[in-house]
Amino acid sequence: MTDTFPRQQARTKRFSLGAPRSFQVSPDGARVVFLRSKSGTDSATCLWVLDLPAGADGQVSGTERLVADPSVIGGGAEEPEEEKARRERSRESAGGVVAFATDTELTMAAFALAGQVYTASLAPDGPAPRRANAMSPAIDPRPDPTGKRVAYVCNGAVRVTDPHTGIDAALIGPGQAVGDETDSEHVTFGLAEFVAAEEMGRYRGYWWAPDGTAMLVARADNTGVRRLHIADPANPVRPPAEIRYPAAGTANAEVSLLIAGLDGSLVPVDWDAGACPYLVAADWDAAGPLIAVQSRDQRLMRLLAVDADSGQTSLLREDTNPHWVDVVAGVPARTANGHLVWTTIAEGKTRLLVADPAELADGSASPVTPAGMQVRAILSVYGDTVLFTASLDDPTDVGVWAYSSGELTRVLADGPDGPEGPDRAPGVDTAVGAGGTTVFTARSMAETGAVTRVLRPAASGGAGPEVVATIHSLAERPIIGSPRVEFLHAGRRQLRTALLLPSWYEPGSAKLPVLMDPYGGPHLQRVTASADTYLASQWFADQGFAVIVADGRGTPGRGSDWERMVAGDLASPALDDQVDALAAVAEHCERLRTADLDLTKVGIRGWSFGGFLSALAVLRRPDVFHAGIAGAPVTDWRLYDTHYTERYLGHPDDNPGNYDRSSLLDDAAKLSRPLMIIHGLADDNVVVAHTLRLSSALLAAGRPHSVLPLTGVTHMASQEEVAENLLLLQVDFLRSALALGPATAH
Repeated sequence: MTDTFPRQQARTKRFSLGAPRSFQVSPDGARVVFLRSKSGTDSATCLWVLDLPAGADGQVSGTERLVADPSVIGGGAEEPEEEKARRERSRESAGGVVAFATDTELTMAAFALAGQVYTASLAPDGPAPRRANAMSPAIDPRPDPTGKRVAYVCNGAVRVTDPHTGIDAALIGPGQAVGDETDSEHVTFGLAEFVAAEEMGRYRGYWWAPDGTAMLVARADNTGVRRLHIADPANPVRPPAEIRYPAAGTANAEVSLLIAGLDGSLVPVDWDAGACPYLVAADWDAAGPLIAVQSRDQRLMRLLAVDADSGQTSLLREDTNPHWVDVVAGVPARTANGHLVWTTIAEGKTRLLVADPAELADGSASPVTPAGMQVRAILSVYGDTVLFTASLDDPTDVGVWAYSSGELTRVLADGPDGPEGPDRAPGVDTAVGAGGTTVFTARSMAETGAVTRVLRPAASGGAGPEVVATIHSLAERPIIGSPRVEFLHAGRRQLRTALLLPSWYEPGSAKLPVLMDPYGGPHLQRVTASADTYLASQWFADQGFAVIVADGRGTPGRGSDWERMVAGDLASPALDDQVDALAAVAEHCERLRTADLDLTKVGIRGWSFGGFLSALAVLRRPDVFHAGIAGAPVTDWRLYDTHYTERYLGHPDDNPGNYDRSSLLDDAAKLSRPLMIIHGLADDNVVVAHTLRLSSALLAAGRPHSVLPLTGVTHMASQEEVAENLLLLQVDFLRSALALGPATAH
């Protein structure tokens, strides 16, 4: 069978299979643990180790070892429902060992396969992985920092197993008395509730004490959370799945924390959950537990220290914002010298704070990053070094920076004169580090795929680090090659925009219909200096379209003021910016004669927020957009989850106008252009009710439209046959809707 890009992209899970990821570095910097499947089409992820021994001459050489291979270990039955839900929240489409945790020294790892707990030695001469004596279905196993025991969650309870003695016991779980309460069947311990995993980036619900004698455990009571039922119409004998989904304006899970000792002690953590019900993040280091909590309206965030003996909390920092306080990945954290790592908004940017607790509390701490730098995420904190990603001036360029001993430096591979030197082209980098070793992953426009290098300080004492090893990627290369992208600053708002033309196109050779290909909303930046971002867009361009990708107001990367321009209205700014980008790109092409765009044939496609934006475009601006493809669209924001929706639109009882102006349902009667709506029937993030309600409103208004239901498909739509054919069906729809005629081979 002849390979095609849609088939290749589906088979390789968007070229993620075979790519190394999820790196951890040992405290001495001598060992790197990571995940990678054995080829670009193998979905069974394996656990690997890179050893970095120093020879007699002081030179470091890296040797990769395969530690755990699911095909050898065996997995047995299907993954439990809780694990499937965890993977859906983290957008994990692969199988095998998709997550692991280690002890502090990285001597052993624990992971789950098909609901069973496995442990693996990470030493070069260690024994083969073995199944622990643990109950099933088990999820999220984590060794204690000393490597003596492994905790995991089973049936909503936190359990602990001892790999050496085989003793397994419940630490805390449903049915146990907590104070004067009796737990119900809807209470879980050690698991992240829905909005924490989906919107806050908190995927776990328990944290070991550094000495392994106790845990900080989250208790989530879902009793009051609205129940939704997701049916499988293709299998009518199968009962609907029931999920607890906190839609905007409805009850969230009630989350509390307890310190559970292995000696049986149980200490509730005391904070003002009435003022700050959201548990955003937690950590426990040698100085004690830290937690970050947030108010329901998200205008208040508190950083609290927890006394592990009494459970009492003390305020370390309080941040407020008239719109919302951002959740930034990787904080709170603490350096070895006791400084707290936090972020704040100053001069319209997210800035990094690394300061003494007293200075952080009284507001006297100054940001350690410059005014023009937008901090994206904290990656690692080790010793007194803070490793983080940020953009400086150009939001498409995401670099890795290190702050240590009062100095701020950009982390670059291959030294100051190499391809990753100061004069390098923009890219998208990330890293993790410990013990002087940095695992540095770079993406750029020069080639598809990522390059992962292991860096250490130059042995000769020269400037910058040196590369001591490369962690190889086994991912396939796209058959379409590198995308043909032109970056523009479009319109009066200087919208970061990418224009892709057909690889075969010569100016004047054809009049090109236009396809807008946005996400266009909060949380996701589409226009970055990474070739991988544009693979599907280039394939659409090669079908004969000029493809435009534009990041409008509300998208990440350009600072807090930019992101808050959608407060109270998720529709109008996003749509206006797509219209402006289209006009600006057309003017640019006409002025420079780089392409001839046919503005009478403009389509738009998108998924999730991009699906909402696509439907919005053909409903409200049919004068500009002539066909739309809306994948998994949010059509009524009252149906979407609390933490995301209320951040931008407020509580629906207090701000009904915000919800009305951002809804698609009242616009149904305006539809005059072809619209295809695609939705997975098993989607538990944007539930299919969104599409069905819009379709019903369109039908009631007598407006023809197409609905493509995807049986058994979730929000990711990652099944191979689905992912391949979705691209083909979208092109067919666009060609028909825009009256383009049959495709011409090039």
